[in-house]
Amino acid sequence: MFPDLLRDDIFRLETRRLWLRWPRAADAPAIAALAGERDVAEMTAHIPHPYPPGAAEAWVLKSRAGNLGGRALTLVLTPKARPDEAIGAIGLWQVATGKAELGYWLGRPFWGRGLMSEAAGSAIAMARCVSTIETFHASARPDNPASRRVLEKCGFTRSGEALAPAPARGGALLVTIYEATRRDAEAASALKKCA
Repeated sequence: MFPDLLRDDIFRLETRRLWLRWPRAADAPAIAALAGERDVAEMTAHIPHPYPPGAAEAWVLKSRAGNLGGRALTLVLTPKARPDEAIGAIGLWQVATGKAELGYWLGRPFWGRGLMSEAAGSAIAMARCVSTIETFHASARPDNPASRRVLEKCGFTRSGEALAPAPARGGALLVTIYEATRRDAEAASALKKCA
């Protein structure tokens, strides 16, 4: 799905305020602390709360393996001034030929600043340029207006609601489904604005 260019851990994306780079073993303590917060974890399908010991290290290894194999691209967000400080993560992974799923989380101390919109816009714009992904999918819980705003700012449109598997939440959850296509001129314009 992703070209060799992205399969090296020196790859990074630069936004106005952030670096998006491969996760490292040294990021595990920050990931465990930030992703494991109840308010962050409960808005996701896959982040457990409480966050178990060793889970962050396992996530880093799994993310790096996915990046290396080109099946996914998972990056941590770091402030430009502190590139060794992971504050969140964003990922794209193939769900079918020409289709990718977008997922993300951001540590609570960094909410409300537009950082995830900046990161998501950059990641989607980059993926549109270097891959053959035709359709991007994402979902957000109906009670998570911040995540829905990120998707809308980045050119995603609402396509319905569904029950989605949420293993870390103990079953399925109702989510709002979003989609952005490569050919959608409005989405392309919005993606450039939020990048």
